[in-house]
Amino acid sequence: MIPYNKLTKIPYGGDYNPEQWPEEIWEEDMRLFKLAGIDIVTLNVFSWAALQPDETTYDFSKLDKIMELVKKNGLKVCMATSTGAHPAWMARKYPDVLRTDFQARKRKFGGRHNSCPSSPTYEKYSVALAEKLAERYKEYDNIVAWHISNEYGGECYCENCEKQFRVWLQKRYKSIDKLNEAWNTAFWGHTLYDWDDAVLPDSRTEFFEDTFVMAQGIAVDYDRFMSDAIMQMYIREYDAIKKIIPDAVITTNLMGFYKRLNYFEWAKHMDFISWDNYPAVGDTYAKTAMAHDLMRGIKNGEPFALMEQTPSVTNWHTYCALKRPGVMRLWSYQAVAHGADTVMFFQMRRSIGSCEKYHGAVIDHAGHENTRVFREISALGKELEKIGPEIFGLKTKSDIALMMDWENWWAIEYSAGPSQELRYLKEFGRFYETLRNMNYNVDIVSPDMDLSSYKLVIAPLLYMVKYDDDENIRNYVKNGGNFVTTFFSGIVQENDLVITGGYPGRLRDILGIWVEEQDALPNGEKNQFIYHGKEYPAELLCDLLHLEGAKQIDEGGYQKDFYAGMPVLTKNNFGEGAAYYVATASNEAFYREFIGSLCGEMGIEPVLDVPEGIEVTSRENDKKQLIFIMNHNDAETVIHLPMSGKDLITGEEYADGEMVLEAKGVRVLKIEK
Repeated sequence: MIPYNKLTKIPYGGDYNPEQWPEEIWEEDMRLFKLAGIDIVTLNVFSWAALQPDETTYDFSKLDKIMELVKKNGLKVCMATSTGAHPAWMARKYPDVLRTDFQARKRKFGGRHNSCPSSPTYEKYSVALAEKLAERYKEYDNIVAWHISNEYGGECYCENCEKQFRVWLQKRYKSIDKLNEAWNTAFWGHTLYDWDDAVLPDSRTEFFEDTFVMAQGIAVDYDRFMSDAIMQMYIREYDAIKKIIPDAVITTNLMGFYKRLNYFEWAKHMDFISWDNYPAVGDTYAKTAMAHDLMRGIKNGEPFALMEQTPSVTNWHTYCALKRPGVMRLWSYQAVAHGADTVMFFQMRRSIGSCEKYHGAVIDHAGHENTRVFREISALGKELEKIGPEIFGLKTKSDIALMMDWENWWAIEYSAGPSQELRYLKEFGRFYETLRNMNYNVDIVSPDMDLSSYKLVIAPLLYMVKYDDDENIRNYVKNGGNFVTTFFSGIVQENDLVITGGYPGRLRDILGIWVEEQDALPNGEKNQFIYHGKEYPAELLCDLLHLEGAKQIDEGGYQKDFYAGMPVLTKNNFGEGAAYYVATASNEAFYREFIGSLCGEMGIEPVLDVPEGIEVTSRENDKKQLIFIMNHNDAETVIHLPMSGKDLITGEEYADGEMVLEAKGVRVLKIEK
């Protein structure tokens, strides 16, 4: 949990790298931080080379100076372990520390994310450094959290990883016969006789031209293994710190919908979730909100930390557009609205060299406070000081959950058919963006989580139904829940083996349908269907299904081709609840009509009914509710308020009636219960 006992307001600050600057600049930084309302810095993120110049020498003298300086100036610290980039001597003396890429090329020293998760060398020295840092700084009461490594990611295909993959397989499958069964090795004569016959899937083995995988079960298992192996890098340092500081609060910064790592599993080993929010140019506000809600969801709805965002410009986009005036503030409040209890940036002072020298910062290359960005940072700092601890620990209450599963994501996009256009997050996003644009609160859950508190659970593209996930869904619906899933669902089990007997496999009785075939429509081609008297496009995939107890709720089925008349939308009453099936992809107008109709039937209300471009969400506890109203439009917008409340930012009281919200404006209404 975020260490509220050490905080008096939302922590405001971010990554500070004074080791990149001469010491005479540090005091000026302290002046500017105070001016901006900065009260927390993340230190020591990439200092391993400075802290440990060789195998046996540790030098903490500069970090000691920095720690004394920030403490003297009243700054809290998020202490990083520096292990995101190993030092050059380690790569030179111990090449096992270096990763091997998908093409079987051994990396050289350089960059970051370049340490092999199976390297004994990395394990030895990373754990030792974490221990030494914990021992040295354990008495500093201004350290409020520990930050392990930085933005874990990537993968490795070296011999050590292959050996550890075999160990992982033996633990999972116990016998070579079980492994052969799970991987369907009778196909193409892949039968394994010994554990050493199991090889990792890369461009030399199971991949064809880097895009087409021939043995999906092997590829999915390697993704599982690699997510676990990289997680062990984190856990080893976590345990090392806890051994010395048992009450340490520990995290690492995640990256939203990052495909390579299963964050639902990672969250189980993190004291609180933190993540780095860098929307791409052109992303909708709903897409950004979706990532925030995911970060809240992986830890069962607990608040999270916004560890990084840019104050102005991101340096790695094709076109590095500035955040327009007001957008930094707006997006900061958006994070808080969806569960963040911190507002933090990368970076505090803009670097002068390498690939992040044009990435935004609180202190620009100009080096003073007379910049647009600094003025905006300072203004937000004053607002957060005024809000104080009002937001701490408040949670989002939702009647709706979207079901998300990393292993399902991997399996769908390894699938050799039915369409190369099939993308999990795109289909997931169709539902999320519709719900967000209609201002419903949404939780994001995994298939094995408790669903009982939700009136509606939506599982787009639930292709892989693992273990007892179907039983969890079955019990939810039997006990009165409402479940929605889509085309290409229930097809395979956890090893990517097709569940025979008819699609949608283990979901068939819940949904009351049988899917016979799937028609993939080329990009641009459409069928049609009618729902509530309006015609909508059927795109991407069209399931050809038969009713087995379900009722058809569209009007006339598909409108053309040989399967004209076959159902598109179905509802099956099951126990005390109902299960719905959407047999094709469509446009936002359809999803608005379909979801709006379901929510109306179930008595689910949006937080507020507001014009387009206005985002509304809420957080609450037993005593109060905060309603966040955010204008993503470029013009002021008039909003009707059906309640009374006080804006935490301005102190203004609002009664039933109209609110005029300026372009990019924010209101945080406090409503006492």
